Amino acid sequence: MPWHIDRAATHAMAHRPGPSGSGPHRGPHRGLGRGLRPAAAVVAGWLRGLAVGRPAARRLGSLYAGIVLFGVSVALMIAARLGLDPWDVFHQGLARRTGLPIGWIVNGTGAAVLLLWIPLRERPGIGTLSDAVLVGFVIDAALPLLPRPGAIALRVAFLLAAILLNALATALYVGAGLGPGPRDGLMTGLARRGWPIRRVRTSIELTGLAAGWLLGGTVGIGTLLYAISIGPLVHVLLPRLTIADQPNTGREPDMTGSYAQTGDRP
Repeated sequence: MPWHIDRAATHAMAHRPGPSGSGPHRGPHRGLGRGLRPAAAVVAGWLRGLAVGRPAARRLGSLYAGIVLFGVSVALMIAARLGLDPWDVFHQGLARRTGLPIGWIVNGTGAAVLLLWIPLRERPGIGTLSDAVLVGFVIDAALPLLPRPGAIALRVAFLLAAILLNALATALYVGAGLGPGPRDGLMTGLARRGWPIRRVRTSIELTGLAAGWLLGGTVGIGTLLYAISIGPLVHVLLPRLTIADQPNTGREPDMTGSYAQTGDRP
């Protein structure tokens, strides 16, 4: 049946008189359909996030370079032995309290944070999936290749390199625009509502640190340094490494809650 005929027939069916002869016919499916629309819109929006925008090659290169560097940065932080990052302190503490494997806790926490994306209208993409699948493999591959420094000066150097590399990696893979990881999606979603990246990211990390410490996780000097420095570093790097859409739509999101103007603001 041609599309225009099908549309007309559907319209006529929805508006035919009811049993009393007054008013349109309203079948029992109408309320169900109305209730499913918000969920369908969310799913459709998330599926659109899997598309790779132009320039595709540059975006994919930025994404996977960022993911590899992120895994290496985590390996460096582990090798420094000066403290886990704040959210791993939370994972560790929750695992100790519940007795569940820490891997389950990591996955469960990520899933819970993804639910917070819905009111923020964040969409996952291939970057979200790649982050979930590949970072662990990179960490496992990098750890055997790194020395285990004994001198405190070398351990501090490893820690500082880990934090700087982590910020660069975050800016690369989030700036690719192909979908952030769960916590980074929370960060960018709040930033688009007017909160500076440095404040949002620092708040997220300090929240994870405080919760992890209360649950019995191990906090080190590296944990504290990471929590207070990663936000300002990402704030500086992310706008500089964000890849703008092509063709130009008249605006370029700078991911800090404002817009780099290239035309009229919507």
